[in-house]
Order: sequence, then structure tokens, then C-alpha cells
Amino acid sequence: MTGALFKANFWSSDILSTAGYDCIIQHLNNGRKNCKEFEDFLKERASIEEKYGKDLLNLSRKKPCGQSEINTLKRALEVFKQQVDSVAQCHIQLAQTLREEARKMEEFREKQKLQRKKTELLMDAAHKQKSLQFKKTMDAKKIYEQKCRDKDEAEQAVHRSANAVNPKQQEKLFVKLATSKTAVEDSDKTYMMHVGTLDKIREDWQSEHIKACEMFEAQECERINFFRNALWLHMNQLSKQCVTSDDMYEEVRKSLEACSIEKDIAFFVNHQKTGQTPPAPIMYENFYNPQKSTASQGKAPGPNLARRGRLPVPKSLPDDPDYSSVDDYSLVYQ
Repeated sequence: MTGALFKANFWSSDILSTAGYDCIIQHLNNGRKNCKEFEDFLKERASIEEKYGKDLLNLSRKKPCGQSEINTLKRALEVFKQQVDSVAQCHIQLAQTLREEARKMEEFREKQKLQRKKTELLMDAAHKQKSLQFKKTMDAKKIYEQKCRDKDEAEQAVHRSANAVNPKQQEKLFVKLATSKTAVEDSDKTYMMHVGTLDKIREDWQSEHIKACEMFEAQECERINFFRNALWLHMNQLSKQCVTSDDMYEEVRKSLEACSIEKDIAFFVNHQKTGQTPPAPIMYENFYNPQKSTASQGKAPGPNLARRGRLPVPKSLPDDPDYSSVDDYSLVYQ
């Protein structure tokens, strides 16, 4: 802490000026506004993290991702989905943490506001009292100066009428002079009284101003320290989120390292194989001159079905019953 910079550097030679005090108050108000802006930033960041976490969670749980994979790659994908789900949960948790930090910032702002309020009320009253007393003092001074001028004029009138033969006129002038002297004395007392009161008020105000400067400087040191620590904590939370996410992604990388291409291929073959004997070549078969050995090479083992032989050459005549004809049309080539 600096200690005494505010109370040594925010004065003005004008007794009515509040420039130094106003400058400090404006700085404190700006600081409070900055805290509010960071608070709003945290809240908005929390909303972003929460939305991202929920979207990622929805993606992890509802969107298919290699669902027909098998064996080691399937297990790696299951780990992948589990870790993405965990990362999503971490973002949602981070959102809750950020809202808690925003709440702490809000409480800090309100605490400082209440602390300042009492001091500001005292200073506002001191400024108002000082201003009113200064006006009374200046009014008393004007009256005093006017009474002095009136007395001087009365004295000059008495001197001018020293040779006058009218005693009544001279008596009036002496009465006026005595009255003016009394008025001067009274106004002088009143003026001096107001000056003394103003000086007492000035001393009280000066004392309050010093106290206020000390209090405001201590509060500003506290605010800067709190704001700095809050921002530092925020960075730590984001770093922790990154480290946690990377740890989860490392689990996925480990599961991928355990993935075996050979095992997945062998697993597929062992569970889905359809046979080890390929089909034999399909050979040409002559319809009229079948070759048993040739034809059998393209056949799968099975019952040996006899084929019809060549068409016999008829030996009978057209009148024979074995000879077939339709409407005198012979079916035997002549």
C-alpha cells in the first residue's frame, strides 16, 4: 500500500473547491464500474461455457460416431464418447464456478459501496456546511465594509460642518456618526464571529477530507488487489479446465494406442467368415457331345444326373407306327 498519496495530492487553494474530492470519487466510481464489467464478463462467459457444455453433451449422447465398429477400435470409440461426455460436464461445472466468482465480485462491490456511503454523506454535509458558512461570512464582510464606509462618510460630514452655525444640523451629524460607529462595531463583531466559525468549519472539513482520503485510498488498494486476484483465479480456472480436458483426451489416446489393426481384422474374419473353399471354374459344355470329365470340373459334388442322348435316326417307313407325322408333314429330315 502507498499509504498517504491521496491526502497529500488532492487539495485546492480555493476554499469552495471540491475538485480534489470529486476527482477521487470519480476514480472510485470508475473502479466500481470496472468491477461490474468484469462481473458481467464472468456471467456471460459462464453462459457460453454452459451452452457449449450442454451442446457437447447432447452431441456425445445423441450423435452416432462409429457405432458399427468392432473389437479394439470399438472400445477406443467408447472411451472417446465417455471422455467427450466428461469434458462437457467439466464445462458445465466451470460455468457454475464462474457464476460463483461473479457473485463474489458483486458482493465485494456492494460492500465497498456501503463502506463509502457513510464517508460520502459526511463529506457532502461538510462541503455544504462550509459553503453556507462561507456565504454567511462574505455577507457579513460586505455589511461590515458598508458600515465602515458609512462611518467614514459620517466623519467627513462632521468635519465639513465644523464651521456651521446650525447646532441642530451638527447634532444630527454627531448622532449619525455615533450610530455609524456602533454599527461598525456590531458588524465587525458579527464578521469576526463568522470568520471564526468558518475557520472552525474549515478545520473540521480538512480533518474529514484527510480521513476520507485515507479511507478511499485503502479501499482502492483493496479493490485493485481483489480485482487482480479475481482475474488471476479466473485464469487458473481456465488453465485447470484445459489440463483436465487434456487428461481426458489422453485417456482416448491411450485407448487408441491399444487399438490393433491385426486384431480387429482377425476378429471380423473369425466372426463373419463364410467359408474357405472358392468356387471351381465354370467350363463349357457341348449340348450334343457332353464330356463327363470336363463337365464335372465345373460342378459342385452332387447326384450324377443322366443326360438325354443324341436324337436316333428313324429306320421305319412313313407308314410305320413309330414314324411320326402331322398332316402329311414328316418330322424326319428326308
